[in-house]
Amino acid sequence: MSFSQNVKEELAGHMSPARHCQLAELAAMMHFCGQYGRDREGRYTIGFQTENEAVSRKGFTLLKKTYNIDTSVGFDEEQMREILFRIGDLEEPVDPLLIKNSCCQRAFLRGAFLCAGSISDPTKGYHLEFVCTDAKKAEQLQKVLHAFSIEGRIVLRKKYYVVYLKEGESIVDLLNVCEAHVALMEFENLRILKEMRNSINRRVNCEAANITKTVNAAARQIEDIEYIRDHGGFRMLPDNLREMAEVRLEYPDASLKELGEYLDPPVGKSGVNHRLRKLGEFAEKLKR
Repeated sequence: MSFSQNVKEELAGHMSPARHCQLAELAAMMHFCGQYGRDREGRYTIGFQTENEAVSRKGFTLLKKTYNIDTSVGFDEEQMREILFRIGDLEEPVDPLLIKNSCCQRAFLRGAFLCAGSISDPTKGYHLEFVCTDAKKAEQLQKVLHAFSIEGRIVLRKKYYVVYLKEGESIVDLLNVCEAHVALMEFENLRILKEMRNSINRRVNCEAANITKTVNAAARQIEDIEYIRDHGGFRMLPDNLREMAEVRLEYPDASLKELGEYLDPPVGKSGVNHRLRKLGEFAEKLKR
């Protein structure tokens, strides 16, 4: 089961205790994946266009709880009229009065994610999105997210309006708002592991680059010193530079600090670096 499916399973099992929150969540589910209809016998019906059985089951459970309706036998005209009065036209956004309270806005986001949301595997990347059929619904969703200081962006993808989050912190905030606490903890654990792995990789790459730089510098220094030696330049060097050249040839893999300790008297890293630079300049003069 994917991470996105796990989140939906958890949200589908969460039931708000207050009827007004149940109505807000039901309204979101109806407007994002619900449909009105009639069967062959003329009875009114309600359905949810989803492949997730848990989501469909949650929708019918909310119908039973909010309207005390046995959904297995359909709806009479009076019941349907009451549902239409509350839920309204499914082509329009949810009635703002149903989601005026913060708790109802949480329920609305929960219902919207169940029907129109998805989230990528946190080990691969951070991306959460809601796919909306029109701009008004996307803008309402964006507005509700903003009420919780979550910045959702809207992009047009083919004929759909997609509200998406790309930051790990924003996704964590949304999972918390929707009260998907188990998924939140799993997401955070995976995020920490990913960031630790990235940090280690950066450190290893940095150290590898430093080693490469040191090896290349040492090879260049030895090449310069060997050129000086092979062209009789040692006798023209002052004592301190000649000693430095001999030590570098004797210890080709030593660091600057180690080279300084081999000199008599010992010299610091900056002093060793200065002498090696002078040897490089001397080699250039000889080549010219």
